[in-house]
Amino acid sequence: MDAEIEAARPWVDEASPAFVTLIDENHQLSSLYNMVNVPQAVWIDEDGKIVRPTESGGSIDILREFDMEIMGFKPEAMERAAAAKATYTGAVKDWAINGKESPYAFDPDAARDHVEPMTDDMALAHTKFQLGQFLLKNGRENEANELFSECRDLHPDSWNIFRQTSEKMETGIAAGEAFWGKVMSLGDKEYYKTVDMPGMS
Repeated sequence: MDAEIEAARPWVDEASPAFVTLIDENHQLSSLYNMVNVPQAVWIDEDGKIVRPTESGGSIDILREFDMEIMGFKPEAMERAAAAKATYTGAVKDWAINGKESPYAFDPDAARDHVEPMTDDMALAHTKFQLGQFLLKNGRENEANELFSECRDLHPDSWNIFRQTSEKMETGIAAGEAFWGKVMSLGDKEYYKTVDMPGMS
């Protein structure tokens, strides 16, 4: 998800994927699957059934352990993050091989229980974000920014909306003072919600 394709291009080029990369400029997937951050994943089987609804795609909540002095994470945090990513990747592979017999695949009732409900305000925020994107692309920046401000108020838990509508760094990422201020003000709330899977904490 990136409102600016060219901002995403360097990351895609560096990864050199062997598959086609799609850029969701208008956050349609965010709207459909109630995604609030990246990376997020939804497991969908061959029959189009959701096996695991939207969840963090292998990331754990270490962001507040970012060390401003070294401008990075300490080795122990990086090791925990790498172990969690390996756990999640292994679970995806297990499901790909074993299908519904995989211990990581939810049955329909469990999958429904893991769906985060979308409120009217959240749905309105997604709609206003897409309208704001249209206005921005058509030279109506002031109107777009007014809508984006409303989006952030309507759906304060959406880091996707916040990062796409806040001031960006030269890299195209919103990781400046406003971002870190919001992160540090989370209190007991998680930046990445814990995934219901052993080894993902």
